[in-house]
Amino acid sequence: MRPTHPIKRFFKHLYRHPWQVNRYFSSLALQHIEQAITHSEQHHAGEIRFVVETALSLSAVWQGITPRTRAVQLFGQLNIWDTEHNNGVLIYLDLADRDVEIIADRGIHRHVGEAGWQTICAEMEQQFRQGFFEQGVIHGITAIGQQLAAVYPPQRSPRNELSNHVLVL
Repeated sequence: MRPTHPIKRFFKHLYRHPWQVNRYFSSLALQHIEQAITHSEQHHAGEIRFVVETALSLSAVWQGITPRTRAVQLFGQLNIWDTEHNNGVLIYLDLADRDVEIIADRGIHRHVGEAGWQTICAEMEQQFRQGFFEQGVIHGITAIGQQLAAVYPPQRSPRNELSNHVLVL
């Protein structure tokens, strides 16, 4: 995330509302993203969750909560850390700050590392800058799925521990 003046950031978040997600993701695009998660999870034993947030609460902005901090909060609140093999991954998109964060549980993180996640984030952000939001998210899901498949091959009786539904905040 590029540093933004706190007052400018405050107003960016003030004028964003959840219904504005439709400017970036149609209902069909959200369905495609859910399908991409479902498809990806058929090829590995990991769990992927995608959350898109139009804006942080004004108190969070005022307190200086960064997109990274917010992603970590959601990782805990949504119990992504609580997968059986510690292989849950959160893709968090903050539309107001134009930032994407990937938070991974320790099981997969030790194999990919922060640099690996940052590479995927940068690739997604590049597609977002070109206006390809759906494709950017699906690219991220695919890249994360490849990392998960290398470490956690599919199981005979797969369990879906986390919802594949896109969470819009």
